[in-house]
Amino acid sequence: KANLMCWKNNTVVSEFILLGLSKNIIILIGNILIITVTTTEKSLQTPMYFFLTNLSIMDICVSTTIVPRMLKDLLSEKKVISYVECAAQMYISLSLGECECILLAIMANDRYIAICYPLHYINIINRSVCIKISVGTWLCGFILSISHIALTLHVNLCGHNEINHFICEVPELLSLGCENITFIEFVIFIVGVIILIIPVIFICVSYVEIIVNILKISSSEGQRRAFSTCGSHLIVVTLFYAMAAYMKPRSFSSPNTDKIVTVFYFIITPMLNPMIYTLRNKEVITALKKIVMQGFEAPV
Repeated sequence: KANLMCWKNNTVVSEFILLGLSKNIIILIGNILIITVTTTEKSLQTPMYFFLTNLSIMDICVSTTIVPRMLKDLLSEKKVISYVECAAQMYISLSLGECECILLAIMANDRYIAICYPLHYINIINRSVCIKISVGTWLCGFILSISHIALTLHVNLCGHNEINHFICEVPELLSLGCENITFIEFVIFIVGVIILIIPVIFICVSYVEIIVNILKISSSEGQRRAFSTCGSHLIVVTLFYAMAAYMKPRSFSSPNTDKIVTVFYFIITPMLNPMIYTLRNKEVITALKKIVMQGFEAPV
């Protein structure tokens, strides 16, 4: 049977109408600053900041996946997106989300090694290992999301072509299906949960080990410094996975809730991440001040 996106009158669905609110959003300058600081300041060229740079790149990519589309819709009365563009938007946004899940687990493991094995840290997490881990993270994210997209695009669409959202997402596209998609929806949900749960387990195990080792430190100042290196990451992880609490099959979710979660994930979290890492990190603040001062002192 041909997998055609068709109406009941057998006409092909080639575009969708987005009903969600169109808004302009703030460009993520904070993430660009993080990338600039961590790549130009020698004191910050460590594994922890290397992974932070990757996180900032992911945040920028996540936002730019939807910002151009939203800006276009803001200036247009007819908010239409082609089928191909819709599929591409779903794939890229989903892939980046899975990349971030993996990266947050890697960053937790990096803190675990730094605190629990400080003498061997540089040998275990060297430059070569960092690059390999980074490449592997991006590849895994974009490969794992293929199953979601393949299952979603396999569904025949025989209803209306209006998506009650401001971006294309898997649940919204599945809601246009004209067949029983319970099994497909269940498989997508289970795969999504597994992809979320495995990194969470790694993060929890890493932080349990970190806390146990920190409590063994005799001085309170040493404990405070050890906890301070993990505080920013814990806040970012909490913000990222807080939205996972709203992850549920389409039949149990609502369009308004999905929109709130999307706005939080695509806009709020990427904007807060650089603030969290800079405001709580004296090294980054010092490096930022140094760059600013060099800019003022540079000859015109």
